[in-house]
Amino acid sequence: MLDAVVVGGGPAGSASARLLASRGFSVRVLEDHASSGVPTQCAGLISEEVVRMSGVRPETYNSLRGAEVIFPGGRAVKVRSEGVKAVVVDRADLDAKMAAAAMDAGAGFSYGDRYISHSASSGGIEVRSASGGAACRSLIGADGHSSAVAASLGNNGPKEYIRGIQADVCADADFEDIFRIRIGNGVAPGFFSWEIPCGDFVRVGLCTSWSAGPPWAYLKKLLSEHYRGEKIRGMYCGKIPLGGRRTTYGDRCLLIGDAACHVKPVSGGGLYPSLRAAPILAEVLSSALESGDLSAKALSRYERMWMADFGKELRRAYFLRGRYARLDDARLDRAGEYCSRDDVRPALDAIDLDHPAEVIRGMLRRPSAVPGLISLAARCLI
Repeated sequence: MLDAVVVGGGPAGSASARLLASRGFSVRVLEDHASSGVPTQCAGLISEEVVRMSGVRPETYNSLRGAEVIFPGGRAVKVRSEGVKAVVVDRADLDAKMAAAAMDAGAGFSYGDRYISHSASSGGIEVRSASGGAACRSLIGADGHSSAVAASLGNNGPKEYIRGIQADVCADADFEDIFRIRIGNGVAPGFFSWEIPCGDFVRVGLCTSWSAGPPWAYLKKLLSEHYRGEKIRGMYCGKIPLGGRRTTYGDRCLLIGDAACHVKPVSGGGLYPSLRAAPILAEVLSSALESGDLSAKALSRYERMWMADFGKELRRAYFLRGRYARLDDARLDRAGEYCSRDDVRPALDAIDLDHPAEVIRGMLRRPSAVPGLISLAARCLI
């Protein structure tokens, strides 16, 4: 009998598998795609700290020092740092290398093997998948935004989904060490667009609130206005869960990554919180496996620990997202005016890409700052 089966071979699943396998536990990862990292559903913009946390060195397209935010009326505000704030990585390469690191640690991977369901008893879990079945002592749901493992815990959907789409455009960017964000209800209702220079191509994408409908129409308009006639070498789309789920644990079961709504609501990025959660999951599950107590009560320590570590910041950021989503274009333009002020720019330049809510929370003591800070927080695209 396996100690753990991990459903999902993305970064969250691979990190969890590697940490458990390195502690001597038997682990198998079920991944329904033919390889890790395909299809790509991420902008690939991460901090150097996230690269360190991943434990691998993926191929890097570019290093960025800041962002340019373009408001509905056309005002552009740049935020820039002296040092590198983020790197643009090949996400398929990152995922593949993280999976390889998990295999090197002793985890087994079963590709093209779709999870179907599982049943738990006092003696363990029987997992049913496309390849047949597997008996295990514990189950880790790292199966993304529409997690079947999360759904098995009952009434456990996210508070909301946003929809995203992006295209890799064969074009030369007119900016090299920054990425560009456009905001406004005519561009990306409820969220923002991004243009990221990646060497010989530009990654152009956006997310929208679910109520805005499919995002393709907005991307088509963006490409027509700014990249007309340029060849598209690839296009990707998906949805992102925000706001948390009712629970991230159950009897013999834990959730991580998008399956657990470990996603930053301001930016839609999930790598940083997922990699913060993985060591916590490994610690709690290792103790449970060693003691033999894999009850929901015993595993609830996982949720308490990750909530204490980064959960409060996710909650604050979700509050900020709600405020931002309610702003009309006129208020966004007033925010642009505020962000252009000389006394505001230093604080905006100081925003940490992995902890934007911390800087924003301190500045919210000034009520007039609210619209501008919510808007500029969107520079954290990780």
